[in-house]
Amino acid sequence: MKGFTVWFTGLPCSGKTTLARRLEKALLEKGRVSSVLDGDEVRERICKGLGFSKEGRDENIRRISFVAREVTKTGGAAIACAISPYKALRAAARAEIGNFIEVFADCPVKVCATRDVKGMYKKAFAGEIKNFTGVDDPYEAPENPEVRVRTDQESEEACVEKILAKLRALGYLSA
Repeated sequence: MKGFTVWFTGLPCSGKTTLARRLEKALLEKGRVSSVLDGDEVRERICKGLGFSKEGRDENIRRISFVAREVTKTGGAAIACAISPYKALRAAARAEIGNFIEVFADCPVKVCATRDVKGMYKKAFAGEIKNFTGVDDPYEAPENPEVRVRTDQESEEACVEKILAKLRALGYLSA
C-alpha cells in the first residue's frame, strides 16, 4: 500500500484532533492502521522546551513533518493535527512528505473560543497570553487544501466522510 499523510490545520479548538481520532478509527475499520501525530502530544514528548515563539512553533512543525515523512515512506498512514499556522511551513511539509493531503478545519474564532475547555482563548483575549494563534498572532488559512471541512456547520461524521472520499479519489484507499 502507498503511504500518505493527512495534515490537519486550523485554529486552536477548530476540531483537528477530534477529526484526526475519528479518521484514525475509520481507517482502522477499513483495515488501514495509522499513526496520529497530535501537535500537543508531540510538543510534550518530542519538542519539550521549544516554547511558543514563532521559532519554537516552526521547529515543532518541522519535527512533525519529519516523523510523518518517515511513516509515509514506509507505506504507513500518518495523521498530523497541528495548528501549523504558516503557509510556508505547510508547503515545506508537503514537499518533504510527498503524499500529502491537507485538511483545513475551518471554524470561526468565536466558535473555537466556545469549545475551549482550557480557557486559553479567554486568557488570550484578556492579554494574559501573548502570540496566541487567531487572536494576536496570524493564522494563514490554506488557499487550496485538498479537503475543507466546516466544523461549525458539518457533523464530525460528514467531515470524516469527505476526507475518506478524497483518500479514495486519490487512490490511497480502495473504493
